[in-house]
Amino acid sequence: MGVPDNAPGADDLRGRGATIWLTGLPSAGKTTLARAFGERLQDAGHRVEVLDGDEIREFLTAGLGFTREDRDTNVQRIGFVAELLASHGVKVLVPVIAPYADSREAVRKRHQTEGTTYVEVHVATPVDVCAERDVKGLYAKQAAGEISGLTGVDDPYEPPADPDLRIPTHEQSVDESAAMLHAALVERGLA
Repeated sequence: MGVPDNAPGADDLRGRGATIWLTGLPSAGKTTLARAFGERLQDAGHRVEVLDGDEIREFLTAGLGFTREDRDTNVQRIGFVAELLASHGVKVLVPVIAPYADSREAVRKRHQTEGTTYVEVHVATPVDVCAERDVKGLYAKQAAGEISGLTGVDDPYEPPADPDLRIPTHEQSVDESAAMLHAALVERGLA
């Protein structure tokens, strides 16, 4: 719902940055949720950026592959940019797989060291549902033997053991998922 424009502290609330990292399997609904929630935040007057993993790979981390080392480098670079933006009052939504727990933890620690809020959201959609959605055709290509190294199928995905929020996008609508995320941020004084 947000804070009314004339409420005491409304500008402070909207000006408080944070990184909201949405991790999950390919086609789990991370980007769809990030974009829907980002619109909700913008409508409430927050400064918002969505650091979409596919766009980042095209521009910021072009040339990196999908080895464990390259994936870690990708996550650390995105984490650096997210923290920088968040430290300047932006709500940064990061729909990026980030398959390894230690990579995500390093990003969290960077935020803690800098005093910047970090919220880890597990977009908890089962692999069979992701394969049905198959937004980018990756699961079909992997099944046909055209690609390998698909996260959660033939490459590891380490789901967060204790995320700040777990959202079952396969059990609810995008609006319901966005409302769930909004409630969690309101609880933390971020929305």
